[in-house]
Amino acid sequence: MNPALAHRTRSVRSSLDVLRGRRDAAALRLSKASAEVSRLEGEEEVADLAGGVLRTLIDDEVTLSVKAVEDLLTDGLRAVFEDQDLSVRADVDVQRGKVSVDLVTVQRQSDGTVTEGLSREAFGGAVTTVQSVLLRTIVIVRRGMRPVLFLDESLPAFDANYVGNMGAFLRSLCAKLDMDILLVSHNPAMVEAADHAYRIVKTDGRATFRRLR
Repeated sequence: MNPALAHRTRSVRSSLDVLRGRRDAAALRLSKASAEVSRLEGEEEVADLAGGVLRTLIDDEVTLSVKAVEDLLTDGLRAVFEDQDLSVRADVDVQRGKVSVDLVTVQRQSDGTVTEGLSREAFGGAVTTVQSVLLRTIVIVRRGMRPVLFLDESLPAFDANYVGNMGAFLRSLCAKLDMDILLVSHNPAMVEAADHAYRIVKTDGRATFRRLR
């Protein structure tokens, strides 16, 4: 064989071996990349499924919790304002992946008229006070906090016709939930509803407690 041709042949074969090596390396990288893509796709699918399960669980938990809040607030309002058709509806919305809840108070009149809105805007202070007390009670129970609620002149907006009902409702709440409420009030009706009542008397410049019942 012509020496020049032989040299050329060896050069081509050498180049071919290099290309084959690069091809095999590229094939190996492609195989690994394909396997990684498949793994990631599998993880993404699992993550999507897990996310769906979590969203379902959260939705169920929110729905159950909201229903319990609706029922408790409605029962409380009807116990205190027994001559009115009051109820509470929870409007649940999801904004930017976060659940938001608005508690809407609904009042139905005998003529079919319906008034609804947020209690602090559409109803008097008494309705808002009842809901506030109940919401704080819910937080105490659900968080496992010490079952004590302090109310310092928290019932000033009550009509005299409902004060007795509110006192009886608070007493019932304490009995059912095994909790204590320390209420500071100048209203005699609230004193009558209490299991234990004290009057604060100023004596010699000091506050002393005198038991009434």
